[in-house]
Amino acid sequence: MREKDGSEQERQIYFCIDMKCFFASVECAERGLDPFHTPLVVADEKRGRAALCLAVSPRMKELGVKNRCRLYEIDGKIAYRIAKPRMKKYIAYAADIYEIYLRYFAPQDIHVYSIDEAFLCVTDYLKCYRTEPRKLAETLLRTIAREKGIPATAGIGTNLYLAKVALDISAKREADGIAFLDEESYREKLWRHQPITDFWQVAAGTARRLARHGIYDMQGVAAAPESLLRRLFGVNAELLIDHAWGRESCTMADIHNYRGKSRSLHFSQVLFSDYSFEKAEVVVREMLRNGCQELLRQKMVTDKIGLSVGYAKDALPSAEGSVHTTVTTNLYSAFLPSVEALYARLADRNFPIRRLTLCFYNLANESNECYDLFTDVAAAEREKRRERTVLEIRERFGKNSLLRGIDFLEGATARERNRLVGGHNGE
Repeated sequence: MREKDGSEQERQIYFCIDMKCFFASVECAERGLDPFHTPLVVADEKRGRAALCLAVSPRMKELGVKNRCRLYEIDGKIAYRIAKPRMKKYIAYAADIYEIYLRYFAPQDIHVYSIDEAFLCVTDYLKCYRTEPRKLAETLLRTIAREKGIPATAGIGTNLYLAKVALDISAKREADGIAFLDEESYREKLWRHQPITDFWQVAAGTARRLARHGIYDMQGVAAAPESLLRRLFGVNAELLIDHAWGRESCTMADIHNYRGKSRSLHFSQVLFSDYSFEKAEVVVREMLRNGCQELLRQKMVTDKIGLSVGYAKDALPSAEGSVHTTVTTNLYSAFLPSVEALYARLADRNFPIRRLTLCFYNLANESNECYDLFTDVAAAEREKRRERTVLEIRERFGKNSLLRGIDFLEGATARERNRLVGGHNGE
């Protein structure tokens, strides 16, 4: 990193820190192994050879194994360890790493972006600790490695976007895993970088639309007519243009002060095997029941539910749809007929189903609950009292302390999933 004059030192400085191959590194740390020399994947063998590898160690990446691959995709000539996912363990490690951040920075200067990644605003701390950005980053990475045995990389930038890009693209090229970008060095080093999807928030669909107009890198975006970009991306063009020049107006304070205009809840499952139409319908009903319980717990209601059905081996494109109900509530009985009809309309009976997503949109406070003229209000209140009792029992004694008949039908997943964390083994 170049030396800066006094005026430059007043610029904002952000870190974006990522735990390298986090789940696999945790499993190596638990076994006293070096993740850079240990071939290890994190996967649940009980789900068969098609089980997804949640993480692979750095050593496996060196051997050409891609992250998020399936077990059957790993070269049979490679000898490696398989570690069963332990989500509670990974959450505990992430909490410990957050505690390390708190030794150096105030909570308002930390944004946890994911379980293994965080943004830090370090501007005011550089003078306090009488240090330079790279040295402070080195201190953090050494502390995490020493205390938790987890390797990490860091991007340093003069805004949040540049810190993230420095992490995602530049840090992996540095021996110490630390890279710095300001607007000038960003344009100098990365303007012509390809593929453009390596840049934060540039999805494959965005790249395809740009490619149709001969734009393949950020320099091309910066040179493109603004009218073209606005026609292609609407209001999102403004963000893309800013990022092409290395600009980002969002600050850490903006992140902490943000409040969404609308709220929603999403529940997704990748089924343990290929499911028939009938078996998958059981899961949809379980997911609806679980979602209604969560709405009740949060004291929220809704009048719109969405469903997505994904097929095994992508035999068909995912089918998606939504339904508006005549009531605004959180009662399972009020939603069930509409959701069953939606599922029957969307799902193809001739293809095995492997993925389901249920969404509750337009969430509002429970005080906005509204029934229609055909609602039996007394029956609705009885159901609500019963469900609150169920919720209290489960919160006190565990989710599997009280089960329903549907949970014992063929294909039901609730009992198994209640033991998981984030859809994976919860040990």
